[in-house]
Amino acid sequence: MLKSDRYCVIMAGGIGSRFWPMSTQKFPKQFQDILGIGRTMIQQTYDRISRIIPKEQIFVITNKEYVALSHQQLPEIPEENIVGEPLMKNTAACNLYMANKIAEINPDATMIVLPADHLILKEEVFLEKVELAFDLAAKHDYLVTLGITPTRPDTGYGYIQFVEKKSSDYFKVKTFTEKPILEIAQSFLESGDFLWNAGIFIWNVKSIHHAFELYLPEMMQHFMACEYNSEKEDSCIETIYPKVQKISIDNGILEKAKNVYVIPSDLGWSDLGTWTSVYENTEKDKNGNAVKLKHFLNYNSKRNIIRLKNNNKAVIIDGLEDFIIVDTDKALLICPRDNDQLIKDYVLDLKSFKKGDKFM
Repeated sequence: MLKSDRYCVIMAGGIGSRFWPMSTQKFPKQFQDILGIGRTMIQQTYDRISRIIPKEQIFVITNKEYVALSHQQLPEIPEENIVGEPLMKNTAACNLYMANKIAEINPDATMIVLPADHLILKEEVFLEKVELAFDLAAKHDYLVTLGITPTRPDTGYGYIQFVEKKSSDYFKVKTFTEKPILEIAQSFLESGDFLWNAGIFIWNVKSIHHAFELYLPEMMQHFMACEYNSEKEDSCIETIYPKVQKISIDNGILEKAKNVYVIPSDLGWSDLGTWTSVYENTEKDKNGNAVKLKHFLNYNSKRNIIRLKNNNKAVIIDGLEDFIIVDTDKALLICPRDNDQLIKDYVLDLKSFKKGDKFM
């Protein structure tokens, strides 16, 4: 496979509602430095993949509201490579859209699709696995995904079951399972043939086109009506997006396809999907508090995560254990870490306030 046939698509369209109030609809988490390391999540994603793919062959697909923000944070990427979706239609539509654009540029292209907001600590291992995935997808009619070696029975992740064979770096996928209950997740972990679904995909444009023709033919027909990389593209996309099905690439394609393969990968990975996952991946003080503040007094408080927009503010915490505390200009969140999955519900409940109150 020629290096010039490799492309990347960074998916950056989500609003990150579980990271409210830091992540808002106007400024979602992928554009923020969630871990406080000096680079935003989308910038870290670009930094990793740009080591093996030229910047001219890296694309971003996001909500049209975030096109300017994406360009501001990734000025290295050509402006025309940052694509805005007119509507949120989950991941099947955006994958097909970008496969079509890239195929128009290079019909022999093999592409990797990356979420913009994942943490990967073992970057060398990641790049090694990606090289293997590119090689497999270029030589075979395979839809390839990286599966994360699970470390606990987590109910917040999807799982991939593979058909085991000895002495192999990749395996045929048997089943996909959405977020299971704890007992089932525990049985998955004990069985040894399940991996976490990281949402990282690698495929040749011909292979993914064929899969859409088989499993989402109506969506394929809609998108084939457009002329990509032309002046007519934007108006055509605006017309067809209201008509296409809202479905994930997992549900629409991967759960049905017979040619899906997974590469087990120990990447030091987290999808940073909740404040608790940020807590787990952040440096802590001697009391287990994940806090980076200049003026912080702690009395009998343990294992909290504290984030303030204004780090010069004096903060005193007394008697709190295992809490999330996030303070911004517009809102203050204080809730138990165990309730971090409920933050999306809190955001929905905020809609009961009058329309002029802009908390989101």
